[in-house]
Amino acid sequence: MLTEPPHNVRGYFNPITLKRLFYAVVSLAFLVLATLILIDQYVGYKVRHDIYRNVKDTPYRPYAVVLGTAKYVTKNTPNQFYNYRLESTKALFDSEKIDYILLSGDNRTLQYNEPRTMRRDLIKMGIAPQYLYPDYAGFRTLDSIIRAKEVFHAEPMIIISQAFHCERALFIAQYHHINAICFAADNPDIYTLTRFREIFARFLMVWELLTEKKPHFLGEPEPLPAPLNRLATEE
Repeated sequence: MLTEPPHNVRGYFNPITLKRLFYAVVSLAFLVLATLILIDQYVGYKVRHDIYRNVKDTPYRPYAVVLGTAKYVTKNTPNQFYNYRLESTKALFDSEKIDYILLSGDNRTLQYNEPRTMRRDLIKMGIAPQYLYPDYAGFRTLDSIIRAKEVFHAEPMIIISQAFHCERALFIAQYHHINAICFAADNPDIYTLTRFREIFARFLMVWELLTEKKPHFLGEPEPLPAPLNRLATEE
């Protein structure tokens, strides 16, 4: 024999309760969205004075740190983020804005090796091998920036990447008291999705900084050679 459900069970289906739940979910979503946007904008604002876009106006630094990315988006589609970073590196080197170049990226398999690929292509572009140094443990931006200082002693440095990535890298550098500026390579014509993902990457970055996340590997120091332009570094 069926009986009427208890009053407290029926309460879960009360329209007023559902309405309150809906407003609570919307309010939480709005709070999360506002937090993401606030962090995203604050990161860019904090480092805005240390990003350069013109080679002529960029100060000399003895070391460059090129942040790695895949050379191809798909099998036969070049990644313009990659190409523009290497073009910027070559322009800075030819203008004597940098002496040595640290190529920091992922080395997850024998077939996928960002530092090796960047080194090979920069040599093809005319930069002699003795100025190129791979960092095979630059798995993430945080790893690349901290290792540049702790392992390779690459200070002061110019970080080379696109502007939105530069902002995150510089924020990490500032947090860890690393002497760095950034040169913003050109953006591909369409990079909306990448910029959207950057919002979440910045939130994760803040979390990792607050929780004192360390690089996957540090190891023994491997200092890069002394600067060639010593006078410029003493300015």
